[in-house]
Amino acid sequence: MSLGSILLIGFAMSTDAFAAAVGKGAAMRRPHFLQALRAGVIFGTIEALTPVIGWALGLAAAAYVSAWDHWIAFVLLGLLGARMIHAGLRKTPEDDDATPARHGFWNLAATGFATSIDAMAVGVGLAFLDVNIVVVATVIGICTLVMVTTGIMLGRVLGALAGKRAEIIGGLILIGIGAAILYEHLGGGGGLPTL
Repeated sequence: MSLGSILLIGFAMSTDAFAAAVGKGAAMRRPHFLQALRAGVIFGTIEALTPVIGWALGLAAAAYVSAWDHWIAFVLLGLLGARMIHAGLRKTPEDDDATPARHGFWNLAATGFATSIDAMAVGVGLAFLDVNIVVVATVIGICTLVMVTTGIMLGRVLGALAGKRAEIIGGLILIGIGAAILYEHLGGGGGLPTL
């Protein structure tokens, strides 16, 4: 998998966390950079760990499904992408967490885990491909850290609209990567496109 594809996965996995961070930033009263960075570290750490867990689970099952691995990756990424697009299209500002001005560790960790379920499923799909999961998980974690920190700082300015658009874009990216994996494995190309 090319570095460009890994970066796209990292961006796609961080868009739902960004959407949540925009909502949290909008609920905070003039958030400071250190508050935003703290949230980014919490979200990024969780988002980096969940694909590794999914990858380990997928690896355990890889021997049983190796003939269908590209279809599994395609379906998982496609479903996750479609779910993200659906969530982005139907969200209203009232759907975002009605969070207090102060966000404690457990509140942030619970939100971070909720937004990282898709990263775990992507990890399952990646177990069937020739990828370095540590690199992918690190990129996902760093992208999430940056996106959440930025989302909180811009939350009062951007509001829920930017969060919805980011989630839709992330879903489209996942569907595109899944289609590229399927295309490659069906003999249509020499690999995922590079940026």
